[in-house]
This record gives sequence, structure tokens and C-alpha cells, in this order.
Amino acid sequence: LQDANLRSANLQGANLTNANLYRANLFNADLTGANLENADLTEAKLEGAWLEGADLQNANLEGAWLVSAVLVNADLTNANLFNANLADADLRWADLTGANLTEANLIGADLQDANLSGVGWEYTTCPDGTYSYYNGNTCCGHLNGTVPAAGCD
Repeated sequence: LQDANLRSANLQGANLTNANLYRANLFNADLTGANLENADLTEAKLEGAWLEGADLQNANLEGAWLVSAVLVNADLTNANLFNANLADADLRWADLTGANLTEANLIGADLQDANLSGVGWEYTTCPDGTYSYYNGNTCCGHLNGTVPAAGCD
């Protein structure tokens, strides 16, 4: 599925474990409850995509475009989000344990009740627009007033 055009596709509950979705166009796609564990979504276009309850454990989302994506209750444990654009993404109740958010853009993202344990924040743009570099390499305390479930104690 490398470079596939899946714009607005209905992929609810799809099993895409280990799928190669490198640079795929998933703009406004519905991936609610999909299994994308270990999937390669490098540079994928997921703007406005619905990923509520999706399993993205160990997924590679390096350079992915997730602007305004809905990731409520998504499992992003150990996901690689290096240089991903998550501006205005809805990450409420998401599990980001061990996720790499180095150089990611989180401006306006909602991380309410998200698990942020062990997140890599190097050079990240925080939800409030500040840079993690100036915040001790963390976005904790710069989440637009939202409170994470864990990881920012």
C-alpha cells in the first residue's frame, strides 16, 4: 500500500498489522479501531483521519501529517512520531507511553488524560507553542491547561 490513495476510505476495524503505508494518502480516512501495530506510516497524509481506539503500537509515523486527526483512546505505545505534525490533533485518553515525539509539532493538540510516561520530547513544539528545548526537554506544563493521566508528575 506504499503511496496508495486511500483518501476518505472506510477502514474501520481493518487489520493493517505490519502494513507498508509509506507516503499513503489517508486524508479523512476512517481508521476507527484499526490495528496498525508495527505499520510503516512514514510521511503518510492522515490529516483529519479518524483513528479513535486504533492500535498504533510500535508504528513508524516519522514525518506523518496528522493535523486535526482524531486519536482519542489510540494506543501509540512506543510509536515513532519523529518530525510528525500533530497540530490540533485530538489525543485525549491516548496512550503515548515511550513514544518518540522528537521534533514533532503539537501546537493546539489536546492531550487531556493522555498517558505521557517515557515520551521523548527533544526539540518538540508543545501544544501552547513553546519549545521543549526551553522547557527542560519536556512539554509537561505546556499542554494548554490539559492534564495528562500519567507521565508529567
